[in-house]
Amino acid sequence: MGEEVYDIIIVGGGSAGLTAGIYVRRAGLKALLLEKSYTLGGQAALAGAIENYPGFPEISGADLAKKFEEQTVKHGLEVKKEEVTEIRVEGEKRVVKTPNGEYTAKAIVVASGAKSRRLGIEGEEELIGKGISFCAWCDGAFFAGKDVLVLGGGDSGVKGAIDLAKIANRVYLVHRRDKLRAEKIWQERVLTNKKIEVIWNSTVEKIIGKEKVEGLIVKNLKTNKSKEIKADGLFIYIGHVPNTDFIEVKKDKAGYIITDENMETSTKGIFAAGDCRSSQWRQISTSVGEGAMAAIVAMRYIAALK
Repeated sequence: MGEEVYDIIIVGGGSAGLTAGIYVRRAGLKALLLEKSYTLGGQAALAGAIENYPGFPEISGADLAKKFEEQTVKHGLEVKKEEVTEIRVEGEKRVVKTPNGEYTAKAIVVASGAKSRRLGIEGEEELIGKGISFCAWCDGAFFAGKDVLVLGGGDSGVKGAIDLAKIANRVYLVHRRDKLRAEKIWQERVLTNKKIEVIWNSTVEKIIGKEKVEGLIVKNLKTNKSKEIKADGLFIYIGHVPNTDFIEVKKDKAGYIITDENMETSTKGIFAAGDCRSSQWRQISTSVGEGAMAAIVAMRYIAALK
């Protein structure tokens, strides 16, 4: 690594980070993208069928993420699979630390995304991958012909239930309110699907099973009564937690990075985009837009340094 200085370092290989990389490389700047996961694409890669991304009437999240990645490769973006543990400022330089060492840049775009929120109940961590999943598109095939439970009433949970209903025997969709939060088109599809049973005003309070998921205890939040549902799988869609522990900038109460309208954080020369940023929008299209904005403003910032 030595004294090599990049123009821009991008932290995170989701839709926002990959978009930023495309813009930076097309401008001819020296850039590095750091991503801790084995694959690129972030949350987009975990989505099932996507019907609202311009240019693609319908495409899987995995295929769309692959196209993003192919485009960054085409433009020669340098990518390293390393986890960022710290970012600090040294004069006009921004230093990014990983377990393998340190990298230096004139500007940084943080597009580190968010991870699935956990329930925090006994047995959850031990059974992840043994019946507990956060991605129906990724793991649904393991539950062909079986009964599964999906927790969550937003777009991700409802779409996950629909995807699972194509292969599972029975799908229970548990939501803590009496109305779903998903887009109307997805609500209509889930409510008219005979293989999906919606359990309202409820949540999962206990996981049954030692070596694998064998059932769930579901509690009605209005009556406080609980019941057991036999199921081989639990798919959790209860929101996300931002991956922002490695950076000290201004954040909101939930840990999302606060920026101005130009994607700049409270620290000059550090920009944020995508699901790690404090915003009411969590869409692939908005992440792409923010990634482009962050890259453009970061490049203007660098130009002003000269």
